[in-house]
Amino acid sequence: MPPNEPYYADYLQLAKILQAQETESGRQGRPAHDEMLFIVIHQAYELWFKQLLYEVDSVCRIMEKPSLQDNSPELQTVVHRLSRCATILKVMVHQIDIMETMTPMDFLDFRDLLRPASGFQSWQFKALEARLGLKYAQREGQSYYISQLNPMDIERIRSAEKEMDLLEWVERWLSRMPFFDEPANWAGFDSPPDGPGVHPFWAEYRRRYESSLAEPEQANLASFDATFFPETGQDAGAGKGRSLSAPACRAALFIMLYRGYPVLQLPFQLLHQLMEIDEQLGTWRFRHLSMVQRTIGTRIGTGGSSGGSYLQAALQKHHIFKEIAALNSFLIERSRLPILSPAMERRLGFLHEA
Repeated sequence: MPPNEPYYADYLQLAKILQAQETESGRQGRPAHDEMLFIVIHQAYELWFKQLLYEVDSVCRIMEKPSLQDNSPELQTVVHRLSRCATILKVMVHQIDIMETMTPMDFLDFRDLLRPASGFQSWQFKALEARLGLKYAQREGQSYYISQLNPMDIERIRSAEKEMDLLEWVERWLSRMPFFDEPANWAGFDSPPDGPGVHPFWAEYRRRYESSLAEPEQANLASFDATFFPETGQDAGAGKGRSLSAPACRAALFIMLYRGYPVLQLPFQLLHQLMEIDEQLGTWRFRHLSMVQRTIGTRIGTGGSSGGSYLQAALQKHHIFKEIAALNSFLIERSRLPILSPAMERRLGFLHEA
């Protein structure tokens, strides 16, 4: 080969990678066959975490720009990279199938040699959760979650927690949706207002949503008001503690309702990919929990955590984009949707004149 041209093994630094699987059981003179698989699987996870952090950071850099067109190449890039994140998470779920070829007795051959090392010490995964939008106050086991880490890894996580996360950037992007602040968009939309400060569209939509509810669902109307118009209800602080403001929730719901219009297709895909990421993270946690219960039963983790019970609590608590998913409770059938004004339809469509 000509000098200075890339060579496969050198480009991938395979000499480093393929020599990075030193088994603890082999080091102690009692090699356990399945420890090699255990190491390779977890190294693969860490590489995927690195790629996920790389993608999420790039998306945040795009979304921090003061203006982001909803039909722009930049938004296409955001959707594409979020879709890639969801696909990587699917691969991570399927890697558990390989891990489960290791039986409980196979694991016991080397498990005790790992203490106190644990997957709970993965700083990259904790940083990924933080960059996506999982706040410290939402974490399960707050007092424990960094107690097993070294100072350098703690600082890495703290640094990730200080940055604006993806959910915060999405909230800002949704909150600046311009359609309802421009009266010209609603010329010809005829609906009586529902109260001071309530846009005629949302007054009409609330009436139609209420009429769609079955008798056991009537309590949903109070949730509707608390989510979209907390300032008009008796509890003016109903929106406190939420990640998404009322304007952001209204924008997200509008995108979901009218996603068939060209301008809203990319925004809808963005929201859809966030929910897909959350679902895949939940699936990964569930599969991890099931594998742990199957492999070690009720025993504590090698790092000292409560094992399966901690994973169960995290599965239920660590849903990052749950407020976006919850908006599906407020959808109505397409046939019931308010008909938009001609001006608004032109704004959301691609005008074609013969």
